[in-house]
Amino acid sequence: MADYEFEEEEFTTQFSGGTLRRILGHVRPHWRWVIGFVLAIALVSVLDGYFTYLSKRLVDEGIVAANRAALLHIVTIYGSLILMQAAGVLGFIYLAGVLGERVQYDLRRTLFDHLQELSFSYFSRTPVGWIMSRVTSDSERIAHLVTWGMLDVTWAILNIGTSMAFMLAINWRLALVVLALIPVLFAVAVQFKKRIIVEYRTARKINSKITGAYNETITGVRVVKALGREDENLREFGALTDQMYRSSYRAAWLSALFLPAVQIIAAVAVGSIVWYSGWQIHIGGMTIGGIQAFLSYVTFMMWPIQDLARVYAEMQHAIASAERVFSLIDAQPEVADRPGAVDPGTIRGDIELDHVDFHYEAGKPVLADFNLTVRRGETIALVGPTGGGKSTIVNLVCRFYEPTRGTIRIGGRDYTGLALHAIQSRIGVVLQTPHLFSGSVRENIRYGRLDASDAEVEDAARLAGAHDFIITQESGYDAEVGEGGNRLSVGQKQLISLARAVLARPEIFIMDEATSSVDTLTEALIQRGMEALMQDRTSFIIAHRLSTIKRADRILVIEDGRIAEMGAHAELLRARGRYYRLYTQQFRREREAEYGVSGVKELAVA
Repeated sequence: MADYEFEEEEFTTQFSGGTLRRILGHVRPHWRWVIGFVLAIALVSVLDGYFTYLSKRLVDEGIVAANRAALLHIVTIYGSLILMQAAGVLGFIYLAGVLGERVQYDLRRTLFDHLQELSFSYFSRTPVGWIMSRVTSDSERIAHLVTWGMLDVTWAILNIGTSMAFMLAINWRLALVVLALIPVLFAVAVQFKKRIIVEYRTARKINSKITGAYNETITGVRVVKALGREDENLREFGALTDQMYRSSYRAAWLSALFLPAVQIIAAVAVGSIVWYSGWQIHIGGMTIGGIQAFLSYVTFMMWPIQDLARVYAEMQHAIASAERVFSLIDAQPEVADRPGAVDPGTIRGDIELDHVDFHYEAGKPVLADFNLTVRRGETIALVGPTGGGKSTIVNLVCRFYEPTRGTIRIGGRDYTGLALHAIQSRIGVVLQTPHLFSGSVRENIRYGRLDASDAEVEDAARLAGAHDFIITQESGYDAEVGEGGNRLSVGQKQLISLARAVLARPEIFIMDEATSSVDTLTEALIQRGMEALMQDRTSFIIAHRLSTIKRADRILVIEDGRIAEMGAHAELLRARGRYYRLYTQQFRREREAEYGVSGVKELAVA
């Protein structure tokens, strides 16, 4: 639940033309579709205006003049143009749908590609729910704006222009009266603008928190059930939805006030026309058909203006979403390739951490003046209390983070001069909590090396000790693992994760607490797979179960970001220092669990 307190950057309440230009920038690659879309709308809009003009002729030239030939002629024209208008409507609706999907696809692809480039630090401080909200609902709202929003705006502008042109042709003085009311409408829009965008921005922020709450609760449902947290989670979730309701209610209320204000101005315009038209008929300045057409044009023009008001309110919502999406796109990776970075073809060689400082948060150092040299092919085990810096060391070696100060060298070269892909594609990592992707066992093993043959996949599984349990599955290597591997046990997932690392043929191998959550039998299988994989490879093992690291070339006891002890297993036991205490305490706990307290006495003999 702590992730709910994450606060993203604040945005200005001023409408940003720059944001709107960036949105339109995502439409530019599809300009052919946009042109067809606008032409189809223009055709429909002009025909709508002309139909009203035909109704004027119908009254004046056909009905009032009792001219059946003129009446038949006008009706024939009307019927022919209706077919053309129907084709135009079909065209712009189709083009709007295609354009919307293309823009949304491009935007989500841009977001996804950019997420692949961001550093671990971004994901460690940004909740998944917030990212998902931007990639899904926020991008969808932007796509809606640039298609259906653009349709409404284009339609409205063309209708207003067409209506004004025909009104000027009928009676230019009266048209000027109507034209004078348009700036009043836009002045009303400006008054509502700031408050509407503030409420929509607030609503989008809370929506991201709600998405985060969903993600946390659903992915952690086992913990929720085990600890009986349902009522507390419901209370916290209710507080979020209540905030969302209040903010959305205020935004909806402002939008609701917006439209009646437009309607009142429209009513004033109609009243003015009725009064002026009556006087014009009296002096012969207008016909009955002209008055009827003029009133139709006013209505025809005022509805688009109301649509503009509605779209404007919706645009505030979309702008708020766009600002959040663009803030993600603008996020820069903290670890990136330096100019001139190269791929050396291999990262086999000694690894040296030279006077390395590192912190996740300023003022809270994790490593300070840390020095370590690991020889090529050496196996290094890292042990010590939680929070001592063990995982930080391997994260730095993998270049998931870079030192705050100091240098890390691989094969004698500063690794910041090497391409990120050159380093990370040659490192195999098996984590404490293995992650499998939805799909088959075979696909998950092949994930790190897509060109591997089925035979190579099976060989890797055998080497990792996973083959025997895989072939007992109903579909064998084609068995579905489920979302996150939820159809398999923790140990089975760990074995598949190890097979995936074997198949990738890493040059540096890292095991991060990989056996801490498995039974003794599975631990033995993993241990055998590890030993096979570590042959002739530089390896790092982080372990709380000290039985898994006895054969390491060197064991480092890491405390408070420094090496408290270093040596081989037997050497450290003879020294009776920190490692000895860790080992004997763990051995005592295991004996107590297996034999009871009396069994601990045998420790002295051992």
